[in-house]
Order: sequence, then C-alpha cells, then structure tokens
Amino acid sequence: MKLLTAAIPCYNSQEYMSHAIETLLTGGDEIEIIIVNDGSVDNTRKIAEEYQAKYPDIIRVINQENGGHGEAVNTGLANATGLYFKVVDSDDWVNETALRQIMDRIKDLISDGSSPDLFLANYVYEKVGAKRKRVINYRGAMPQDRIFTWDEIMHLRASQNILMHSTIYRTKLLKDCGIKLPKHTFYVDNIFVYQPLPYVKTLYYMDVNLYRYFIGREDQSVNEQVMIKRIDQQIRITKIMIESHDLTQIKSKKLRNYMIKYLAMMMTISSVFLIKEGSEENLAKKQELWDYLKNYDRKLYKKIKSHILGRSMNLPGKFGRRIVEVGYNISRKIYGFN
Repeated sequence: MKLLTAAIPCYNSQEYMSHAIETLLTGGDEIEIIIVNDGSVDNTRKIAEEYQAKYPDIIRVINQENGGHGEAVNTGLANATGLYFKVVDSDDWVNETALRQIMDRIKDLISDGSSPDLFLANYVYEKVGAKRKRVINYRGAMPQDRIFTWDEIMHLRASQNILMHSTIYRTKLLKDCGIKLPKHTFYVDNIFVYQPLPYVKTLYYMDVNLYRYFIGREDQSVNEQVMIKRIDQQIRITKIMIESHDLTQIKSKKLRNYMIKYLAMMMTISSVFLIKEGSEENLAKKQELWDYLKNYDRKLYKKIKSHILGRSMNLPGKFGRRIVEVGYNISRKIYGFN
C-alpha cells in the first residue's frame, strides 16, 4: 500500500499543472498521484497522460466530464489507495524537502502502530507581488511531533484555522465518514476540512512548511471580485456545513467551540461580500442567511451572533456596513488572503 495519495483536480491547467506534479514526484514510489482531468478543453489531458506513461507506478489519470472541483476531489478519494489522502490544487505545489520529512514521519508512526487520523503541517501564501511570504503555522496551539487529542489543543488564533492546505487525512476516515462534495460548486474545500473533524480522534502536527498556496490569478476563486460574483455558492456551502453536524452531540468542548468559530468565519465571509456588493438584493440575502441560521438552530445562531465576527456582521445602516469593510481590509492585510 502507498503511504500517501495526492489528488490533483485539473481543469484547463496546462499552464501550471506540471509544477504541482513535479514537486509531488519527489515523494518517490511511496506516493500515489491521481490526476483528475475534470473535462478540460486544453492540453491538460495530454500532459497528464504523458506523465502517467512516464511514471506508471506512481501516477494515474482519471478523465471525467466536468463536475467542478468538488467532484474531482470525490473522484480522487474514491480511487485512492494510499493510507493518507491530500488534495493539491493544480496551481499550487508542495515543498519537496517537507514532503519527504512528512512521509518519513508517517512511515515511522505506522511502524509504531500509532498513526493519527489527521496529520497537520504548515502552509505558505505564495501571493503574487508580496515581498514577504506569510507562513501559517500552529505553534503555541498544538503539541509538536507527537500524537495528541482535541482536548490537548490550546487556543487557535483566527490565522490558525485548519484548512485543506494544512490537512492530510487518513483515507479510510474520509471514506467512512461518507463525505461527498457537491458538483459545480466552488469553496467546497471548507466542507472537505470541516465535515470529517468529529470523526478525528488523534492528530499529529509537524512544524514544516509543506503546502504552497498560490494567490494571484484574476480568475482565481478566492479573488475578491470573483467571490462576490459567486456569493450564492459561498452561501450554499455555508448552509451545507451548518446542516452537517449537530454540534451539541460533539463531546470535546474544544472541538465543538472550534467548529462554532469556523461557522462564524463562514457566516462572516458570506456577510462581508454581500455587504461589499451593497445592492438591496444582496443585503436581503445577508438577512435571509442569518434568518436561516436562526430558524435552523437558535442556540447555534445565538453563539455565532455573540461571537465578535457575528456581532460586527449585524451592525445597522451604512455606518455598520463601513465598519465591516474596514475590519475586512485590516484582516486581509494581517492574514494575507485574497
């Protein structure tokens, strides 16, 4: 069995996919790379199949009709044979040294019979034009270089949310929890990282900078104007996440509080972009989203609304909307997103 399956969802990725593939190939024979060609109309399929022909014991190509990023991840997971599973987007890449360090550590943990459900590492914002690359790590919040549980985690700062970039899940856990990402919808990475969390019993954090998260293309899904244009999809993802778990049934208080904080972030993101667009239609959508949460789970609504992010999203009038925009711009500079 392979130690790690890396799935690369590709849609018209001919300009940059080779970089992602080449960095993953440094994992050697212990890595499985599944390239999912999601209905591309450029040379993506040709490039992928050339790599498969060159590395038949490492690389598999799966061609499918376009189903969106989530469906490509679904396909990668369904075909994964590695003990662990990681998604690497085709315009991102991994650090080769960190990859080898992590794979060696996973091998050691397996040999001790104590491999964790979730392996975490740092990620780096590779933002075009940024003089300084921002590294997101979990120092001070998580024990390092040993297996631990949710109850051993300290306070996770806003910049320390657990994202797809930092996660390597046990493949069986993902399959057993029945995760299924929606088709033709952006921002599904939030579901991917959030839904499995209650199934995770043991974690391991290694302080190495593995994932390189590229930000800078104008058509990228996290571009601010693109996010505003696709706000209905962001709202859909947020509602799916709200419905995915009854948080009162989660035994670990620290995990429960973290998941509430994550939902507060999702509500904030949707609200911010609806406010920034500013039309009466989108302001009505913001109110509808908060009403939805209130009607679905009043206790959760109160907790999220009392959260500092939730309070700021519901300040009235133009002054309140201006406060939201200022806060958003400050956060963007601090955390390096968009």
